[in-house]
Amino acid sequence: MKTAKIITSAFIVLLFVSCGKTDGNFDAAGSFETTEILVSAEAQGRIIQFDIEEGQSVTENQIVGYIDSTQLFLKKEQLIASQKGLQSRRPDIRKQMAVLEQQITTAKTEKKRVENLLKANAATTKQLDDVNAQIAVLEKQLAASKTTLESTDEGMSSDNKALDIQIQQLEDQLAKCRIISPASGVVLTKYAEKGELAGAGKALFKVANLDNMILRAYITNEQLTQIKIGQKVTVTADFGEEQKQYEGTISWVSAKSEFTPKTIQTRDERANLVYAIKVSVKNDGYLKIGMYGNVRFN
Repeated sequence: MKTAKIITSAFIVLLFVSCGKTDGNFDAAGSFETTEILVSAEAQGRIIQFDIEEGQSVTENQIVGYIDSTQLFLKKEQLIASQKGLQSRRPDIRKQMAVLEQQITTAKTEKKRVENLLKANAATTKQLDDVNAQIAVLEKQLAASKTTLESTDEGMSSDNKALDIQIQQLEDQLAKCRIISPASGVVLTKYAEKGELAGAGKALFKVANLDNMILRAYITNEQLTQIKIGQKVTVTADFGEEQKQYEGTISWVSAKSEFTPKTIQTRDERANLVYAIKVSVKNDGYLKIGMYGNVRFN
């Protein structure tokens, strides 16, 4: 009987010690998450190549697949050919003006010759008038030709610029036919396969950077005075019977309270309203999305 009392007393003491140790083990609890990016198709067409698998590591701006772009490419080639044809029809203003300018120069030389002959009474006034009239007509033709040629050239320049814009639009659409990873990380989920028809906005895969994890934990109103952004804390990850400790940094504190999530523990179980915080943790490869962890303020 005495032995039973001793065992019972020891059990009660151990229980209280255990409870006290658990309560002091953490200041906040939560689960690990990371920034996930959902990559969607930007073009419509059949997926002709998609070389990624779930769990595969990808780098930022890595091309992981292609959507059929044959029609876009052919349309671009057609516009380039039209642009070359337009350039070949573009008038050479300098050369076409040079012909009339040379005629005017010749007429002015003839005018000087007639003026000299007129002084020597070897020519008539009518001959000089005819030369002056010829020069006036040529100068008007030069001005008219210049206006027409410049107008034609300006119109062709506008047409060429419009073709340039259309080609740039097609180049942008062709670029969107490439399936590119927007960030370095690990492929979490693959939603499409080679040969499927993709439409703009169709989800293709989800990627996340697992090198840096975030522990979203919850604290009570009384604990707000114990923390600040940039503060170093100790994070304990639960691996079942085994636990590992990591150094973490508080990167965000919610500006408003919320009701305590059912799956989350706090130091004060009576607290109905809590504040969410984010703790950045460098991943050594063992931390996984959804894993539970505790935070202890240093």
